[in-house]
Amino acid sequence: MLDLLKLLSRTQKRNVLIVVDTILIPAALFFAFSLNLSGQAAWINFQAYLPILPYMLIVAAGLSLWLGICSTTLNEYEAASIGRTGVFSLLLTMTSILLTTAANMPLPLSTQITFGISFFVFSIMSRAILLQVVLAIYRNGSDRCRVLIYGAGTTGMQLVSALRGHEQIEPVAFVDDNKALQGVNVLRLPVHSPVRIAEIVAEKKIDRVLLAIPSQSHPKQMQVARRLQKMGLEVQTLPSFSQLIGEEALVDKLKPINPRNFLGRDEVMTTQNGGDEAYANRRILISGAGGSIGSELSRQVLDYHPEKIVLYELNELALYQIHQELTQLAEGSDIEIVPLLGSVTDGRQVRSVLKDHDIQVVLHAAAYKHVPLVEFNPLAGLANNALGTQTLVTEAARAGVERFMLISSDKAVRPTNMMGASKRLAELAVQDIAQRIATPKGLKFSIVRFGNVLGSSGSVVPLFQEQLRRGGPLTVTHPEVSRYFMTVQEAVNLVLRAASMAKGGEVFVLDMGKPVRIERLARQVIESAGFTVRDAQYPDGDIEIEFTGLRPGEKMTEELTLSGTQVGTGHKKIFFTVEDCLSEIEVASAMRSLRQALAASDETAARGVVKRWVEGFGQKEPQAENSIEIAHPVQ
Repeated sequence: MLDLLKLLSRTQKRNVLIVVDTILIPAALFFAFSLNLSGQAAWINFQAYLPILPYMLIVAAGLSLWLGICSTTLNEYEAASIGRTGVFSLLLTMTSILLTTAANMPLPLSTQITFGISFFVFSIMSRAILLQVVLAIYRNGSDRCRVLIYGAGTTGMQLVSALRGHEQIEPVAFVDDNKALQGVNVLRLPVHSPVRIAEIVAEKKIDRVLLAIPSQSHPKQMQVARRLQKMGLEVQTLPSFSQLIGEEALVDKLKPINPRNFLGRDEVMTTQNGGDEAYANRRILISGAGGSIGSELSRQVLDYHPEKIVLYELNELALYQIHQELTQLAEGSDIEIVPLLGSVTDGRQVRSVLKDHDIQVVLHAAAYKHVPLVEFNPLAGLANNALGTQTLVTEAARAGVERFMLISSDKAVRPTNMMGASKRLAELAVQDIAQRIATPKGLKFSIVRFGNVLGSSGSVVPLFQEQLRRGGPLTVTHPEVSRYFMTVQEAVNLVLRAASMAKGGEVFVLDMGKPVRIERLARQVIESAGFTVRDAQYPDGDIEIEFTGLRPGEKMTEELTLSGTQVGTGHKKIFFTVEDCLSEIEVASAMRSLRQALAASDETAARGVVKRWVEGFGQKEPQAENSIEIAHPVQ
């Protein structure tokens, strides 16, 4: 039966409805005669009316086509269609009066009016009955998706009304947090408490839950959705109808805010004056060119009009993306952009690249920088960050590279984690080469340290924004933990300026203002998106901040220098520090031991090398108590 129903064309379905209406005309006439006359008289009058009936049927078919009643599908038959049916009935009544008068068979006006009313009622009832028959055929002939509506308000009711005539979706019940609605029926569907969802799903064989609570904030909707998804349910969110027609914004308030808005101070950007001699018409290699720092270095170096930029990157996708971008930016200039896939740990490739492209400036940004990942993968971190830097800086000195700048981190100062320790070993390798080889040759090899970069991959602001998009909570390790922050544009601008003023052997540090408490940063992210923080003071807030405790190797605060001294450079945001470093023999011993540990895949031995040669590693930092009461999201 279902297959036959699906085979009917639009014209055939229209013709079926015309036939139904024409059948209803004699039925309505006989009903009108029966109401107004006795049984025998009604039959006699009906027989007398039969010669007029064919004309009535022809007029009825024409009126149905003209008014479009037969073209209205059953599930679209609503108030406007009922109104047209009323007009149809009125016109049929008038036609009947005219025909009976012309045939010299006047009927009482009451009978004619009864006919019109009867036809109107019969027509509406026939559509309702046909709709239920068609829906029953679809229900029995195909699998229907049984849905539970979360929210029995205006949007939920509109949704049920829209789905009532759907061929493949069947609304089964409501759930709503409003206790006043629980236990009553809305649009003939029961309203249950959300605590009974698991029971309702099992009992009524629910396939999907539709969230019809657009008045709730996005985070609260996401919290409900996650709770339902943990129960193994498919969940879909419905915007309000006012959003769909444009009266309210369909896109919520979670458009990402530019990370520089959270800097808490003015961004410092210097002009290019003074850097031209370092980069203009030079052949420059940027390691880690596809990363957050490396890609911004590439963009800003382009403004100095170098002769060639060699993009050296291990990640194929990252290299492809920055190469495509730089190629477009350099269009119309004679700057050569060379994309090279490779690792700084590959000595032979590094040597070949420096020689083949006659590199004059190296900006070394390649590094594994995510503290937790390097903590879990210390051998990979040490190999890339420490030994990779030693390989690159050694080959750069042998090739006579004019300038070499290592991009380091404040985590390298008295590190408590393997990422910071690997960066400190990288610094020691550069300091050793700078003292022994580079500076005596007139080469300018130096280091620059700075803190966290707002908005870089894996940094805290994008993490917070992603957690916010999922409805929270925002996770912070400790209420008092703080970090230095810069924007990537600001950091790179100052790095290039520092490299241009280097004399050789300096450890530059950048002034990043005061440390920012991460807990306060989390609040800013929440509030900038238009939401409120949920805590003990405001239990009805939108987003919670959850304290998880310090991670292994994480410090409460970071430092920028080992010696605590900073010497001015003439630039208000750039300083250098004078620090003790290891001797040539000590650096050689440390790197040899590290290579041996890596060759043996001996993590314990590698940690031993770090503990021996990296100042401050393994020492406990005085910290606030870490016994923090951890808040959990409301379930």
